[in-house]
Amino acid sequence: MLAVLSMVVRRLLTLIPLVIGVALFVFIVMQFSPIDPALSVLGDQASAAQVAHFKHAHGLDRPLPVRFVMFLVDLAHGNLGMTFPPSQPVADKIANALPLTIQLTALGVAGALVIALVLGIVAALYRDRWPDHVMRVVSMLGIAMPSFWLAILLVQQFAVAHHVFPPSGYINPADSLAGWLGTMALPALALAVPVGCSLARIVRTSVVEELDKDYVRTAIGAGLPPRVVIGRNVMRNALVNPLTVLGLRLGYLIGGTVIIEAIFSLPGMGTQMMSALEQNDTALAQGTVLTIAVGFVMINLVVDVLYLFANPRLRGAH
Repeated sequence: MLAVLSMVVRRLLTLIPLVIGVALFVFIVMQFSPIDPALSVLGDQASAAQVAHFKHAHGLDRPLPVRFVMFLVDLAHGNLGMTFPPSQPVADKIANALPLTIQLTALGVAGALVIALVLGIVAALYRDRWPDHVMRVVSMLGIAMPSFWLAILLVQQFAVAHHVFPPSGYINPADSLAGWLGTMALPALALAVPVGCSLARIVRTSVVEELDKDYVRTAIGAGLPPRVVIGRNVMRNALVNPLTVLGLRLGYLIGGTVIIEAIFSLPGMGTQMMSALEQNDTALAQGTVLTIAVGFVMINLVVDVLYLFANPRLRGAH
């Protein structure tokens, strides 16, 4: 247990320079934006004196390294700046939008896991037979469909044509759990299908490789029921590699929420980012991008820790 805790602490320590690097990248990219924050707030008719006063008041006339240090200090205190206009803390706007994006991403991950496990395990257990061929075709179709195209198709079929789900909007789960599931089902499915289908191929390969090992044949030959051997041993060993790939696929899920939220009019981080770009709000755009990037880094850290717990050989190596 102490070895696992030490590994977790080391991974957490490596997170600090990684977050600083992400912050530096986002900061530098935003500096190359053609949008002038002063003109965005004051308007194109502002005088040179007004622009200079605004930049001095907000530290925009200082050297780039000084501004980055100031940015890191504000970031350490949870200050991401103010939106323009109207003046509102960026952190507050992100705090209002982030829970919805987390909910959508979590539902997308859950749906992707269900799709991957069902398709992958069935294809592996019936390899080279008709269920395996069907699952291959289904997984290839799912991979080929972009999430935004699938989202539009789902809206047309299940919201507009048959009125099974609402076409857009969001209901807080505290107000109505059934309403929340109704508004989140189609967006989550649009995110889950491409990721789940791509992950299903990896699950199938891992399960097939595990089924061909000697210990499986020995256990079944000794009289253990196949479902016990597969459930207790095969699945535990076979899902280590898909777990690692899932961490990489989470970037696709997080990036896909930007378009999916816009299609379904969900007030999450993606909609927040689109609004910031439309309104030339550099502070909000910078804070939103930084939050999404740091969230992606944190999720990958969690996946790495889960991978350490799932793979005892790595714990022994440390």
